[in-house]
Amino acid sequence: MLLDPGLLSRLIGRALQFGGDFAEVYVQRRKSLGFSLDDGIVRDASSGRDYGVGVRVLRGAHMTYAWSDDTSDEALLACADAASRVDGGQGSVTVVARPLSQRHRGTHADPSRPPADVPLDRRATLVRRLDDAARAALAREGASAVQVACSYADVDEDILIANSEGLVVTDRRALVRVSVEVVIDDHGHRRSGTGGGGSRIGLDHFDAPANSPEACAEEAVRMACAQRGARPAPRGEGIVVLGPSSSGVLLHEAVGHGLEADFIRKKTSLFAGRLGDKVASELCTVIDDGTLPGMRGSLNIDDEGHATSRTVLIDRGVLTGYISDRLNASLLGVERTGNGRRQSFRHPPLPRMTNTFMGKGTDDPEDIVKSVKQGLYCRAFGGGQVDIANGSFVFEVKEGYLIEDGKLTAPVRGATLVGNGPETLQRVTRVGHDAELDKGVYTCGKEGQSVPVGVGLPTVRIDGITIGGTG
Repeated sequence: MLLDPGLLSRLIGRALQFGGDFAEVYVQRRKSLGFSLDDGIVRDASSGRDYGVGVRVLRGAHMTYAWSDDTSDEALLACADAASRVDGGQGSVTVVARPLSQRHRGTHADPSRPPADVPLDRRATLVRRLDDAARAALAREGASAVQVACSYADVDEDILIANSEGLVVTDRRALVRVSVEVVIDDHGHRRSGTGGGGSRIGLDHFDAPANSPEACAEEAVRMACAQRGARPAPRGEGIVVLGPSSSGVLLHEAVGHGLEADFIRKKTSLFAGRLGDKVASELCTVIDDGTLPGMRGSLNIDDEGHATSRTVLIDRGVLTGYISDRLNASLLGVERTGNGRRQSFRHPPLPRMTNTFMGKGTDDPEDIVKSVKQGLYCRAFGGGQVDIANGSFVFEVKEGYLIEDGKLTAPVRGATLVGNGPETLQRVTRVGHDAELDKGVYTCGKEGQSVPVGVGLPTVRIDGITIGGTG
């Protein structure tokens, strides 16, 4: 066990000494490793170990959180003392923590071959394979390489969560990812492409041909070369078709964050108080699912020790649920969904997405494109900004093409999509049967914390969205 059971009970008792409603101890031991190559040269190699404890106390809507990377008994008891003063409590209530009982965890994110159990040279080889494959693909395409940058990163951690309700649960978590970016010269213009992926199952993920470093490199080169000769993007309102998989990042940002229970409770989300309302086209079903085996956003348990779940947020256009953690679910009077997540022991949990995606429809993806006389096809997105309060968003189109007479024609550059999350979902007119999640590359930021997530989408047609461009 990561921490002595007797000490855990003492910490919980000390945390509740001034009358908090609930106390929790979070213990994390973490190992990480990373390599990066830039133009074939090792630019960075790092490894790290981290071990610490966080103590949280709740009283009503109030919370205190204290953490320590000094794990001596004295330091941790002082940490629990600091957390105990929730809402300035000065009482003298004596609390005896309930006996702790072990909980069995799930099997959604069990690594079959955790990265830390694999020899170092085996892991380093993945980066070299990325670089070699990217250069070979560029040569076949006759492309002039400006830069090839490759990286590998893995995390292997053990966590323990104990609380004043008698829970104690442990979990081992592994996460691995490779990425590659290529930049080519296109008659004085630079075109870039990215590829990569990873999972919760360890290095076995890269044994499948579709997930191999070679496949990731081929995708990066394809994306960069496909943009050669790109035209300035058109401007104005038009029809947009979103490609499958990674286009789900738009759904994650423009809709998903607004469904997180802390924004709902504080009434800073436009979805607050709208359960049961129609907020999207009846073709749209939006789901957050932390139980999908091996996916980047999946977990056996969340960072409060609660089992993750499959939560239908929007069902055929109707708002049916929120993404919740313990605190906000209690205050809202809704069920917990197993979405209490934190970056590390240095952070309190927040309601966060896991794998968020739109369910599949019935249309053939090719037929969706053929149905558009003039429009824009978006295959991949870059950065974006979203206002949670009103749902307004702006997203950069990283890879896009004109649709002319039902066919994809010229690539475009400088395109952005401007719209409003719920309004955009209301304008969805066709949904493909090709729903899939991304390859495992996304990290979500919120209140200074970053956590790994998955996004997904089928091919979707939206009738009426503003396209910002330079043409």
